[in-house]
Amino acid sequence: MKKEMRYICYPFMRESASTVDFEIRTDSLTTRIGEAISLTKDIPEVEWDLRYLQPMAYHLNGSVRGKIAIDQEDLEKLSSLYDFYVAEVEDSIGNFVLPQGSQAACSLHVCRSEAKKSVRALHKVSLEREVPEILFDYAQLLANVLFVMAVYTNRKHGVEEIPFISKSYPTRPKKKEEEKSK
Repeated sequence: MKKEMRYICYPFMRESASTVDFEIRTDSLTTRIGEAISLTKDIPEVEWDLRYLQPMAYHLNGSVRGKIAIDQEDLEKLSSLYDFYVAEVEDSIGNFVLPQGSQAACSLHVCRSEAKKSVRALHKVSLEREVPEILFDYAQLLANVLFVMAVYTNRKHGVEEIPFISKSYPTRPKKKEEEKSK
């Protein structure tokens, strides 16, 4: 007897391949981007960029099991988004910062974390089958874009970044003289 669709949340759920885990991760990322969209209405450029990125996360999702839907043009557009946000916040991203701030920025930090988990899940897939390098590039750049968007959003909301100084790894905080010479 055919199982009713109401009892199936995702048709590949019982597969043992890591592809399923990647698809679930990128679905979560896409959902979190939707949440971030709802919190960035007061920053139109961020909302607009997130509306662009949300379907791109689903294109990333389908590019492993199905036809690859990420191309060089998509990677270049994502790279230009990265360049825009870095130019706006580069003075705040020289060191690690704590993922905190406005609700919108915190949501973007969660998106960044989901993107990193997607990269890790993609790596697991690559241990089982061939994965085009452009998917890795896109997924990792997406995580970095979401990070700089979070910092940008905090800036727009007047929230200061809080540097994180690790006790585990040596870091070199920027010196005031280095900052002044730039």
